[in-house]
Amino acid sequence: MFTGIISEVGRIQKSEKIDGGKKLVIECSFSADVHIDESIAVNGVCLTVVAFDESSFTVQCVDETLRKTSLGELQVGGHVNLERSLTLEKAIEGHIVQGHVDTIGIIKEIEKKGADLLVTIEYPESFTDYIVGRGSVSVDGISLTVARSEENRFTIAIIPYTWENTNLIYKSEGDTVNLEFDVFGKYIIQYLEKRMGNIPKG
Repeated sequence: MFTGIISEVGRIQKSEKIDGGKKLVIECSFSADVHIDESIAVNGVCLTVVAFDESSFTVQCVDETLRKTSLGELQVGGHVNLERSLTLEKAIEGHIVQGHVDTIGIIKEIEKKGADLLVTIEYPESFTDYIVGRGSVSVDGISLTVARSEENRFTIAIIPYTWENTNLIYKSEGDTVNLEFDVFGKYIIQYLEKRMGNIPKG
């Protein structure tokens, strides 16, 4: 479990195809402090540490994860958002993020608005019920608030600190991002769908 507050931006040191997936070696400052089997969110995807040293840690991604997220597009030298899992000592400063990506979004527009940047993201229409104005959404693992939404697009306002201290600073229009919608909203929608399905027709 995570909060969407990024620990730091790491760099892909090595990307290697393995049987059934891909192995990623990620350079970061806290690698010497991790442990085997630790869960770390990489661009919002919960992955397990399988090896580490003083300068980097290694995770493995199965083909299913590579298909359903943007991790399959990562190249050596690319930058990724990293968040270590929530502990009882940590404050929940963002929102509850599971690290289970729902879908991939496409950045359609990046607009400067005063000190902030407005980023508009397009996503599959089947997920429109999960976006709520002023609600929470995880974008590449970052806990953000929906400023406005229309059809299958939503816009988020990024403050300069978040822009400069996450991988968003390396993003351009047309790039993909991992999206995880608010888990409580998903439970509510599932509950309502089941209730509506049990209502007799006629």
